Amino acid sequence: MNKSILIFAFLAAALFGSALYMAVKKQHITIDESVTKIWSQWKQKHNKRYENTDYESYRLEVFAENLEVVKNDQTGTYGITKFLDLTDDEFAGNFLNLKAQYPEDSIAEDIEVDPKININWVEAGKVSNVKSQGNCGSCWAFSATASVESALIIAGKVDKSISLSEQQLIDCSGDYGNYGCAAGQKEQALVYIKRYSITTEQNYPYTEKDVQKCYFDNTKHIPNYTISDIKIVKASTNDLVEALKIQPVAVSVDATNWKYYKGGVFSDCKTYYHNHAVLLVGFQNGTWLVKNSYGTNWGENGYIRLKNGNTCGVANQPYQPII
Repeated sequence: MNKSILIFAFLAAALFGSALYMAVKKQHITIDESVTKIWSQWKQKHNKRYENTDYESYRLEVFAENLEVVKNDQTGTYGITKFLDLTDDEFAGNFLNLKAQYPEDSIAEDIEVDPKININWVEAGKVSNVKSQGNCGSCWAFSATASVESALIIAGKVDKSISLSEQQLIDCSGDYGNYGCAAGQKEQALVYIKRYSITTEQNYPYTEKDVQKCYFDNTKHIPNYTISDIKIVKASTNDLVEALKIQPVAVSVDATNWKYYKGGVFSDCKTYYHNHAVLLVGFQNGTWLVKNSYGTNWGENGYIRLKNGNTCGVANQPYQPII
């Protein structure tokens, strides 16, 4: 048989197989009146608008598939979140852009922390307000600024209204292995801050984009703040909680399923994989308290509680800025 005919036949079979797979997959998702009612309420709540009816129909299909995941949840922590019109790949591409660490990396010593320990830097007034990274994979920058903000508040140099500039890190720390909205490392952002200092959000506003040239000038952008050192916390849950007693800690986690998190104590994640950077701000009632960068309309007013132990790899890569 002619080679081109063979190739054509192979491609046709592949396309037919893909179409058949999608048809079978969609047969399992019923978009009935109850789903469309939830969809309408969800759109109104989150002020969702789509460019045309075809695109909205596609988003409704994605929403319905995600809704099935929520309905089948056995953890009690899933709910109808603002991310339910996104596929897993879209969520990862927009919101999970930490430079990923893989199973061959060291895993923290995982010892259950004494549940009687009570640390809550939010209640103590030493944590700045929850922010939103928007549609930019800049979690690494938000983790770094949040850790420095808390360190400055605890040191008495600022109050909790402080908001440092993530955009400065996006635009200016490329030489430190960071790639703006595409990917980055919280620890390398801290290295940049130690060398150059960082100004406020007001001086260097957040744009959710990484296409502009760095324009930071520490002689003009006043105030600006620096750190004297960076502490690498030993990869151990016990060492992590001891560091947390001093101040909040910048950590890396597996947030693959955080798209669905609505509230409660979460544990549906891997201990060896990281794709998101956040700020650990407490350990209370036997659970870790984590400040995220998805806005206050996600999770528990912008926070998530993680199960005791090395849940989501929280203890694998902890860092603290030293003022």
